[in-house]
Amino acid sequence: MQLETGPFGLAVRDPALDQRIRKGLAEVEEVLRASARSDHPFIDETASHLVNAGGKRFRPLLTLVAAQFGDPAAPGVVPAAAVVELTHLATLYHDDVMDEAPVRRGAPSANARWDNSVAILTGDFLFARASQILADLGPEAVRLQAKTFERLVTGQINECIGPKDGQAAIDHYLSVLGDKTGSLIATSARFGALLSGASDQAVEVLTRFGEVFGMAFQLSDDVLDIASDREQSGKTPGTDLREGVPTLPTLYALESTDPESARLRQLLSGPIAEDELVDEVIAALRVHPALTQARETVTRYAAEARDLLAPLPDIAAKDTLLALCDVVTSRTV
Repeated sequence: MQLETGPFGLAVRDPALDQRIRKGLAEVEEVLRASARSDHPFIDETASHLVNAGGKRFRPLLTLVAAQFGDPAAPGVVPAAAVVELTHLATLYHDDVMDEAPVRRGAPSANARWDNSVAILTGDFLFARASQILADLGPEAVRLQAKTFERLVTGQINECIGPKDGQAAIDHYLSVLGDKTGSLIATSARFGALLSGASDQAVEVLTRFGEVFGMAFQLSDDVLDIASDREQSGKTPGTDLREGVPTLPTLYALESTDPESARLRQLLSGPIAEDELVDEVIAALRVHPALTQARETVTRYAAEARDLLAPLPDIAAKDTLLALCDVVTSRTV
């Protein structure tokens, strides 16, 4: 039997595990909605904006799967899963301000619907609510969240200031992604293992898995922004191009030196606003070796993440994590 749970149509073949994960995600959703509520009607509206918009809920899913290596019913697991999603949502409010993004998850972004100040403060409100939950999970959980938050901020700052002298643009980009995306996904897995009472080895393995898989997860989105159509990905191709956001395929293309790519490199070196130019760049990138390089990089990270799981016991949760590695690779083809 194959049941779909979580992002990407992930097939969870074990019915008992599927039931536990579904139940856990439903409980997480209740915590998220409760955490976004406020006695102040306007804050209630703004804080619920992205919670109600939905999303993959990948981070809490990973927390719940990692908890299967200990006691998945341990009382701290669901609250921790909610914490990582609240943290993720809070960063989205801030990211949309920095990127001047008009849309988030198919709806007007908070900064577009209200203004930048409201979006920033709403993100701060969700961070505060996450901290309230954390306070009941113990000092180790609080320290872990603090370290994660430091990395999230460090990654954002490094993205703003650009590569150091002598640092390759791609190396800088991967470093930023490690902090901005890999850190929170690693924490998602660590929370699940830690708060379920899993072994020390399992905690470390799952933390490292989350970090590496998080890179594959984000880089696969980079590929999809170029390679997929709207029906496949659910997002408009070239969104990152229009917003001027660097991605792995565009960085690889900018590194190319062949004369045939001169026009593409010229377009990628500046803002791309006109639809005709976006279409031209997408068409060029889809047949450029840069897209193949980007796919190979995703595959490499996914394979590393898969190999990291070897020491874990052979249970259904491990099969699910292995399947995630397969899905994150296949979705870029």
